[in-house]
Amino acid sequence: MSEKCWLVVQYPLKSAKGSQRDEWLRSKVTEYLNLFLEEAELGYVDGYDMGRSVADPGKYVLNLFCVVADEQRGIALVKKVLKEHRLDYTRITIATMLYGDGDGGTYTLKYASKKGVTEFSL
Repeated sequence: MSEKCWLVVQYPLKSAKGSQRDEWLRSKVTEYLNLFLEEAELGYVDGYDMGRSVADPGKYVLNLFCVVADEQRGIALVKKVLKEHRLDYTRITIATMLYGDGDGGTYTLKYASKKGVTEFSL
């Protein structure tokens, strides 16, 4: 079993505040991930942020932060839930970081729905 980690699901946005649909998406993804992560005894959604990308101020993103007990199972479950419930699975990027790393750690890209994506940043 792997160590507890942060798992972030990232969606691209068209503006800093997002649209009404982006708010709906944030709410639904949070609801479904909390439900299925808890049911699997894997973790929970710890929060989100929405706005400019830290690495590229010209891009806007929605980041949903989860704490999961097992990285591989967490990633697989998140992908399955988003795909089965049609929650814009084809737009996501997933990255993880060890839970204890907090502010000093770096997220590592684990999944990108778009081909050619090799790096991740908040």
